[in-house]
Amino acid sequence: MSFVRHVMLRVPAGAARPGPAIGQALGPLGINMSEFCKQFNEKTDGLYEKNTPLGVQLSALSDRSFTFDVRSPPTSYLVKKAAGVTKGPAEPNPDKPSGYITPEAVYEIAKIKQRDSMRWHLPLKGIARSVVGTARSIGIHVKEAES
Repeated sequence: MSFVRHVMLRVPAGAARPGPAIGQALGPLGINMSEFCKQFNEKTDGLYEKNTPLGVQLSALSDRSFTFDVRSPPTSYLVKKAAGVTKGPAEPNPDKPSGYITPEAVYEIAKIKQRDSMRWHLPLKGIARSVVGTARSIGIHVKEAES
């Protein structure tokens, strides 16, 4: 039972189904897709809203077994959800933003991202700066809520 390789996947929370997207990644490794989907759906059922895209790092082992680590949703997904937009602009224009989020929303997104196993050691302020940069790149500005 030795390590074969890591595979990165993007899978909807609580709604993983054996299909082409998962099959192309897991098939060559000999991993049972339905078993992965069953375990993934059980693990993510209460974590996030159904169909929230989640990153998954799957480690395949030589005896066709596997382990996986569920990561938080992409920052861009969380920013767009907080801003209430479904899609960023085709060309971001700094003069005409496609939406706004508050610093409190940035802080909440940073706290979600800090729970990832690869970010636990990073300061919250640094993660928040990264969230602001992602928001800016998809045309969403950060500003205080108007009373």
